[in-house]
Amino acid sequence: MSFHKVYHRFSLLNVSSPPSLFNLLQHLPKSLSSSSSLSRKSARSPPIRSHLRPTVKSIKAMSASRFHNLVPINAVAAEGGSGSNGSLSSSSSSTAAATTTVDYEDSTLDAGYRLPPQEIRDIVDAPPLPALSFSPHRDKILFLKRRSLPPLPELARPEEKLAGIRIDGNCNTRSRMSFYTGIGIHQLLDDGTLGPEKEVHGLPDGAKINFVTWSNDGRHLSFSVRVDEDNNSSKLRIWVAEVETGKARPLFQSPDIYLNAVFDNFVWVDNSTLLVCTIPLSRGDPPKKPLVPSGPKIQSNEQQNVVQVRTFQDLLKDEYDEDLFEYYATTQLVLFPKKVDVWTTDGKFVRELCDLPLAEAIPIAFNSVRKGMRSISWRADKPSTLYWAETQDGGDAKVEVCPRDIVYTQPAEPPEGEQPKILHRLDLRYGGISWCDDSLALVYESWYKTRRIRTWVISPGSEDVNPRILFDRSSEDVYSDPGSPMLRRTPAGTYVIAKVKKENDEGTYVLLNGSGATPSGNIPFLDLFDMQVNTSSKERIWESEKEKYYESVVALMSDENEGDLDMNQLKVLTSKESKTENTQYYIQSWPDKIACQITNFPHPYPQLAALQKRNEYDPARDGPLPCLVWSYPGEFKSKDAAGQVRGSPNEFAGIGPTSALLWLARRFAILSGPTIPIIGEGDEEANDRYVEQLVASAEAAVEEVIRRGVAHPNKIAVGGHSYGAFMTANLLAHAPHLFCCGVARSGAYNRTLTPFGFQNEDRTLWEATTTYVEMSPFMSANKIKKPILLIHGEEDNNPGTLTMQSDRFFNALKGHGALSRLVILPFESHGYAARESIMHVLWETDRWLQKYCVPNTSDTKAELDACKDDVSKGTTDSESKAVGATGGGVLELTDLEHERFHSLQRSSLW
Repeated sequence: MSFHKVYHRFSLLNVSSPPSLFNLLQHLPKSLSSSSSLSRKSARSPPIRSHLRPTVKSIKAMSASRFHNLVPINAVAAEGGSGSNGSLSSSSSSTAAATTTVDYEDSTLDAGYRLPPQEIRDIVDAPPLPALSFSPHRDKILFLKRRSLPPLPELARPEEKLAGIRIDGNCNTRSRMSFYTGIGIHQLLDDGTLGPEKEVHGLPDGAKINFVTWSNDGRHLSFSVRVDEDNNSSKLRIWVAEVETGKARPLFQSPDIYLNAVFDNFVWVDNSTLLVCTIPLSRGDPPKKPLVPSGPKIQSNEQQNVVQVRTFQDLLKDEYDEDLFEYYATTQLVLFPKKVDVWTTDGKFVRELCDLPLAEAIPIAFNSVRKGMRSISWRADKPSTLYWAETQDGGDAKVEVCPRDIVYTQPAEPPEGEQPKILHRLDLRYGGISWCDDSLALVYESWYKTRRIRTWVISPGSEDVNPRILFDRSSEDVYSDPGSPMLRRTPAGTYVIAKVKKENDEGTYVLLNGSGATPSGNIPFLDLFDMQVNTSSKERIWESEKEKYYESVVALMSDENEGDLDMNQLKVLTSKESKTENTQYYIQSWPDKIACQITNFPHPYPQLAALQKRNEYDPARDGPLPCLVWSYPGEFKSKDAAGQVRGSPNEFAGIGPTSALLWLARRFAILSGPTIPIIGEGDEEANDRYVEQLVASAEAAVEEVIRRGVAHPNKIAVGGHSYGAFMTANLLAHAPHLFCCGVARSGAYNRTLTPFGFQNEDRTLWEATTTYVEMSPFMSANKIKKPILLIHGEEDNNPGTLTMQSDRFFNALKGHGALSRLVILPFESHGYAARESIMHVLWETDRWLQKYCVPNTSDTKAELDACKDDVSKGTTDSESKAVGATGGGVLELTDLEHERFHSLQRSSLW
C-alpha cells in the first residue's frame, strides 16, 4: 500500500472578524470564504494581527500541550476495577445491610439484557462529577459536565474499521467518542472561593460538546458541537463562546463547513485566530464498494523481508479500504506512510520535511522504532523551530550501536544549505524533551530490557555547555523517583519548565512534583530543585499530610504572567482526599502555605459513605466472608522492585462501572490488586517461570486473607480483565485448590494465536515455543474443573485479545465438560461502554458469584480450620516451590497487550 497524497484540510479563521479559509495543499480547492463572524469587534478585543508561523502537518504539532490544564475530577477506578489504595479492610455488615436476593433461575438466562441488583445499579448510575479546566490566567474555572453511561444504540451506529482506527463516517470523527453536555464558568475569587456559575448558553438542544479549548488570552472558548439527527450524530461544527458573557455561537454561518476530527481538529494560533481542520467542500460522497472485485486479494513476500507484526486489527485489506481511509483521514498513524510538510498559516508551502515509507517491518523487540525521522514537533520555548529524533540502529532494538538515537533541531525555514543541528546523542531510546529556554532543557531516554531511565540536562542554545546526566535510575524503583518538572503556560499557549526565583538568590531553580513512594505508601511532594552544575540540591517545600489524607499537586496556578515565578508568590492547585472523603481541590499559596478549598463535590456513592479500610478485621463480628480476588500480573526485573509499595492507604475508593469494589455492596470482601509479580532478574526471562510464579503469588495472597479470618477458604473467587483474565484462567488450571470459581473478561488464552509477541514478551513463538505453550491456559483446558465465566466484546480491537480467543477457549472447555459460560457483548470493544452491556456484565458476574461462590460450603469451624491447613500446605507439585514476592499490587489502568506500561499500586483488602 502506498499513500503519498494523504493530507490535512486546514482552515484559518479569525474569531473577531469574518473568517476566511486558506488552502494549505495544492491538491485542494484554492480558497473558500464565509461571511460569518463570531461577534462584532468589541473595544476589548485584541487587534487582528498578520503574524504567521509555519505549521507542521503532524498529530503532535496540532495537539501537543493542549490539555495540561484539564483536571479529571471523578477519581474512578480504571477498567479492571482494582481500586488499590493500599491498606487492609473489608465490607462491613452495615455496608451489606441493604443487600437483596436476586432470582437467577436458569430458565431466564438467555432473555436479553439483564440488570444487576439495585445496590450495584445505584452506584453505577450515579451521576459523574464534572471535569475542571483552568483559564490561562488562572482566574476562571470551567466545569465540564458529563453524563452517565451511554445507551447501546450509540455503539450500534455504523463505523469504518480502517488503518487500525475506527471512524464514525457520519460525524467524520473517531467512533464512540464521549462528550460533555454543558459548560459552566466560575470566577476564581481573591479569597480562593468560586463565584456563581455562568452557563455557556445559546447551544442547540442536546448539544454534544468536544475539544474544549481556551484562547491564549482566556477571553474565548472554542469547542465542537454535534447533535442527534435521526438517531445519528451530525457532523461536528466549530463553536466559540465569549467567556465574559457565556454567549456561544457557531463560528461559521455556512451550513456546509464541518470539522474533520479523525486525527487533528483545531488550535488557537493567537488570541483571536483559529487554525481548523475542515472537511473539503469538494469531497463528495464516500467511495462505494465495487460489486465485483478487480481481482483476488494477494499478500506477497517474494522479497523475503522479515516482517514480524503483532496481531493488530482493523488494518487496510484492499483498495476499497485504502480509498475509504483517504476519504476520511487527514493525517496518518505512524504505522503507515507519513508525509510531513511545512506550510505557513496563510497557505504558503515552505518545504517537505520528510516522506516516510510504510513502516510495517518494525521489529517486535521492545524499544524498536521506525526508520527515519520520528517524534517531529515544534519547540515549546521558541517560535518556528522544529526538532525530531532519528534512529542509528535501523530501528532494531537488538542491534548494538552507539549512539542509538540522535536528536536534531532546525528552524522551520533554514537558510539555504544549512543542515540540521545535532541537539543530543543518546545511547538508549529517545523518550522526549521538556523545554525551558536556550539555557535549559531536559532530554529523556530509556531502555525497557534493563528498565533503565535517564534524564539529561542540556543547553539548547550553547554548544560550549556539555550535557550532563541529572538522574540515572531504574524505572521500576519507585522509591528513587525524583519527580517531574512542573510546567508553566507561555503566552503562545505552549508549556515549558517553570523556573523559580528566590529572593537574593541567583540560582536556577525548578519545581519537581513527585508521587513520593515509600514503604508506608505514597506521600506526594513538591521539591525546589537547584539546577546549577555541581549543586543539584533540593528543598522540600510541600508534602502531603500522611496521617489521614492523601494530597497531590495538580497544576501551577501562578503562571499567568511570563517569566520566572517568584517563590513568595507561588500558587499551586492541590487535590485532597481520605479513605472516606472524596476528592476536593484547593489553592495553596506561598509564603504562608495557606490552602483555600475551591470545590465541594458531593460523595459520589453516599450508600457506601460509611465504608472504611481497616488495619485489622474482626471475623467474629463480620466474617469470614466470600472474597473476590481481582488482579493483573506485572513484570519486574528484580524482587526488590516487585516488593516496593505503591499507592496510598488514604486514597478515596473511586469505583468504576465495572469495578470489583461494586461487590462490597453485596457483602463481599475484595482483595483488590494484590501483587502478582512475574520476575525475570538478570538474563532470565520472566515468562519462562510464569506459571510457577503466578501460583506462588496467588497462594501467598489467599493464605493471608484466610489467616486474617477475612475470607472463607472455600468461598474465594478470582477474576480479571484482559491480562487479568489470562491470569484467571491459568490460576483455575494450575491452582484449583485456591479458588471456587473465576470471572475472565476480554482475555487471550492461546498464545500460539499471538506468535510474534504478547504483553511484555518480545520473543516469537518459534524462539520460545515451550514458554508460549506452557503459558497458554487453552493448552490446559482439560485441567479446569472450577466454574469459569468468560465475557468478551464482539468488536474487541485490542492487539492479542481477538474475540475468537474466548470462542476457542470456551469450545475447548466445553469439549472437556467444564462448567463454563461464554457471554459475547454486541458492539463492545476491549473495554465496555454501553449501559446495557455494563449492567449485563454486572448481572452475569453477580449471578456467577452468588451461585458458585457464596453457597460453596458451610461455615463450621472444623471445615474452616481444615481448609486453612489445606491452603497453607498447597496441593501443587513443582509450582508450590516458588517463593511468593511481597509488597505492592498492580492496578490495571490499561492493557499491556497494546505495549503500554502500568501504574503499580499497593493491594487493598476491602
